[in-house]
Amino acid sequence: MTRVALIVNPYSTGVKLASVQEVEDELRVSADVVRMQTQGPGDATGLASAAADDGFDAIVVFSGDGTYNEAVNGAAGRVPFGFVPGGGTSVVPRALGLSRVPAQAAARIAGALTAGRTRTIALGRVNGRLFLFSAGIGFDGEAVRRIDKRGRSADGRRASNLVFGLTVARSLVERGLRMDAQLEVEGYGRAAFVFVANGHPYTYAGAIPFTLSRQAEFEDGIAFVAPRAVRPVALPRMFVRMVRGTAPGDPDVLAGHDLDELVVRCDRPLPLQADGEDLGDVNEAVFGAERNALTVLA
Repeated sequence: MTRVALIVNPYSTGVKLASVQEVEDELRVSADVVRMQTQGPGDATGLASAAADDGFDAIVVFSGDGTYNEAVNGAAGRVPFGFVPGGGTSVVPRALGLSRVPAQAAARIAGALTAGRTRTIALGRVNGRLFLFSAGIGFDGEAVRRIDKRGRSADGRRASNLVFGLTVARSLVERGLRMDAQLEVEGYGRAAFVFVANGHPYTYAGAIPFTLSRQAEFEDGIAFVAPRAVRPVALPRMFVRMVRGTAPGDPDVLAGHDLDELVVRCDRPLPLQADGEDLGDVNEAVFGAERNALTVLA
């Protein structure tokens, strides 16, 4: 029988004991399931690598986006992956068309296992770290860092989407709704910050998709959007274009899509994030596309 490693992050926002059992029950319709539980940051990478080494036929991750990222960095390209939404945002399973209800998403994954139904997608890479859907330097990297500095709740859970949105808004207000160019996108020009997408949407604000670039597709190379500068008068227009995915058509925005590589050099060290994980400050970042890198159960 098919063997599935179910990696669970019990500290993810939407992961509850009852929902873990429901997810496991749905998967057991199609497979022999072994549950593996993370204890802290970085654990999912080792668990996924060990599962691939042990010959599991698939890995299903029930968590938020950060743990998906860790697991993929441990075993991408070695076994098919399934992603069950257990975080506050859970971009990946939602972008793949799965239900936000964990048990329903698990049932779809189980059906894919039975039918042998898979999809092959590209992954992004930045300075050696794989990412599933998003990475960025500057503005969003700083927002991720601010959220991390808030710490977690008593039960180990991260701040909500609402808190993240308020943190972003506060960061803009503190700057007077202005940001000047502070980095160079090689071959394109200078910009205030850079968003790099491996697909769309880039993220979600609750139920609303933040599309960023309609041209970004999971099967293609990476896409990027980089405003030349931010000014109060242009901010509403820029925000609406980013939500709708039409920002690449804005003359005040640098953009590209289906790229194999993108090099960004910063005037000073700036925060880098990938899939919502803080990767520290960088002077330079090399983004790349790993085409046909991941098989997903979808």
